[in-house]
Amino acid sequence: MQENFTNMKEIKVPKPTIKRIAMYNRFLTQLKEEGVEKTSSKEIAEALNIKASQVRKDLSYFGEFGKRGVGYNVEKLLSKIHIILGTERVWNVAIIGVGNLGKAISHYPELEKNKFKIVSAFDVDKRKVNSILLPGIVIKHINDLKEDIKKTNFEIAILTVSPSAAQPVTDLLVEAGIKGILNFTPVTLNVSEDVVVENVDFVISLKTLTYEIISKAGRSFEDQSNSEEDRVF
Repeated sequence: MQENFTNMKEIKVPKPTIKRIAMYNRFLTQLKEEGVEKTSSKEIAEALNIKASQVRKDLSYFGEFGKRGVGYNVEKLLSKIHIILGTERVWNVAIIGVGNLGKAISHYPELEKNKFKIVSAFDVDKRKVNSILLPGIVIKHINDLKEDIKKTNFEIAILTVSPSAAQPVTDLLVEAGIKGILNFTPVTLNVSEDVVVENVDFVISLKTLTYEIISKAGRSFEDQSNSEEDRVF
């Protein structure tokens, strides 16, 4: 199945495309659960509020899918997207920093459903270390990270530590051989070229949201700038 794909090392796939591919995965999973056997780029596009041509362009990075006028077999396309995203297998994940956010993420039911399994958890708080996070998951001290990664073979770390601890903990993770970090801290992490970092910043998302709200309300940047000048001068 994989041999039908364009060699992903030979092309640079835009990050927004990968994000949309993940959204297609979610929509197709929903269709499969509902017993739907076929879909189209138009149906996918309408569900996600984008253009059908965008769906076809995104998929074209990875080869030929479906037939014009016939559409896509839901199960087959979903299977191929799993291969594209690497989610045809289970990924072992560690939670680094078991505060409120770390706990909430670890209990999110969609993780395991989507092939992400929490296998380890770490903190420095003595009140948390050696306590149970999930069935079979005991919170360990961050100093045990290197030894634990050899046992549990976690490949992804979800980082929810304080900003001041973000880079030192990242250094430990990189030294231990981590492959990817989902970074919930507001810190730009320095990592080696072979480590992938995906930043999740709620504040940036909220500011993007406020911009969109203002734009839809018809307020231009120039209008806001003028009103600010009036207030100052």
